[in-house]
Amino acid sequence: MSNDLSNEFAMQHPSQGNNVMMNTAASREMEEVKGQIFMAKQFPRNPFDAEKRIIDSCKRKSLATTAMYSYPRGKTNVQGPSIRLAEVLAQNWGNISFGVKELEQRQGESVAMAYAWDVETNTRQEKIFTVPHLRYTKYGTTKLEDPRDIYEMVANNGSRRLRACILGVIPGDIVELAIEECNKTLAGGNTSPLKDRLSRAFTSFKENFDVTQEMIEDYFGYQSHEFSEKNFSDLIGIFNSLKDGQVKVSEYFEKPTKEKKSKTTIENEFSNQKKDELEEKTTKSDKVEKSKGSTSVKSKADDNDGPQQEELL
Repeated sequence: MSNDLSNEFAMQHPSQGNNVMMNTAASREMEEVKGQIFMAKQFPRNPFDAEKRIIDSCKRKSLATTAMYSYPRGKTNVQGPSIRLAEVLAQNWGNISFGVKELEQRQGESVAMAYAWDVETNTRQEKIFTVPHLRYTKYGTTKLEDPRDIYEMVANNGSRRLRACILGVIPGDIVELAIEECNKTLAGGNTSPLKDRLSRAFTSFKENFDVTQEMIEDYFGYQSHEFSEKNFSDLIGIFNSLKDGQVKVSEYFEKPTKEKKSKTTIENEFSNQKKDELEEKTTKSDKVEKSKGSTSVKSKADDNDGPQQEELL
């Protein structure tokens, strides 16, 4: 009887431990989801900025060359956006959680899930699939034993499902716009991204005229990441005018002096807070001194002692 009870307790104890681990993992995942939803509500997507970032990324030739896949199937040729382009779309569209998870590893196969979740609009795509631990070649089938080979096999099979999930979440017109921009880049009709051109322009201004990026931003009135193509054209016009000697640097840009150093927002707030505290202390001390002075004058005026009155006068 005692042996039966001990065996039953031994069988229940591991299951209780597994339940605790599962509950802990579930609660942790729930908190992560809540955090993602909170951040998405705090920083909502700006569709116009997101579209601009996507177009800017598609102007890179390294992305444009890997943006499409193509393979023959029968007598037709299948084409579509690659996983690389899908990842860039998800990253720049913003507030999208995506990836591949291995849910379970059985004997000879793995169960995995690819997902893409737009946290802001609560639109989700997921695909659960099974990956046999086998590599198929024209010479036959090879069983995979190395954990690294198994991981790479799951990741390779998951990337195709992940691409389908991402493309199912992002609007179709954005995907078509990105493909069109990549084709334009491959045809040689696109320049480099605006961010790269601005970086080269800032370097040229610094090397040729000792004009810093901060001075240029002060001239335009906002940060460089807010520059448009029009601002870049104006900047090139200024550079050409300076290069030809038509104008001087001082006519456009004001060099910072030691007395006029740029401060961060935190420094300004700190200095303003200190200034307010100092003014408050000065006001209080003035009030105390005035009250003391009036009291002493009144007491000495009421006193009939001659030397003390002469000292006061």
